[in-house]
Amino acid sequence: MRLLLIAAVPLALLTACAGTATQRAEQRSADARAADLDAGGTRYGDGATKAGAARDCVPTINIRSTRVRGDRVIDFEMAGGKVLRNVLPSACPSLGFEQRFAYKTSTSQLCSVDIITVLHSSGVGRGASCGLGPFQPIDRPAN
Repeated sequence: MRLLLIAAVPLALLTACAGTATQRAEQRSADARAADLDAGGTRYGDGATKAGAARDCVPTINIRSTRVRGDRVIDFEMAGGKVLRNVLPSACPSLGFEQRFAYKTSTSQLCSVDIITVLHSSGVGRGASCGLGPFQPIDRPAN
C-alpha cells in the first residue's frame, strides 16, 4: 500500500505540471493573436481593429479597468467605453499567468515610458517589471 501512495504522488505532480504547461501554451497563443497585426497593420489576430492614432499617455483617472490578454498585451478600458490596447515592446514574464500588475507614476498620466510590475497572486513578492508601449485605440469584435 505504501508503494502505491509513493507512485501516486509523482503522477499527480506530473498531471498538475502538464495542465500548467497546456494553460501557458494556450495563453501564449492568445497573446500572439492579440499582439500580431495583419499585413495591412490594421487588424489584430484576435479580431480587434485599430481605431485611430496611438497615444503616448492616458490620464489615470479615466482608466476604468484593465484586461491582461497575455505576457505582452493589456487592454485598458477607459471612461466612456473606449478601449486602448497596449502591446509591450517585449514579453513580461508571468503577466499573462498572474493577470495582475501595478504601476506608479509621478504625474496623473500613465505613459509609454512607464513601468508596470507583475503582482503574484500568492501575495509573496513581486514579479517582473516591464515597460509599456503606446496606447492604441481599438474596436473589439462582439463576443
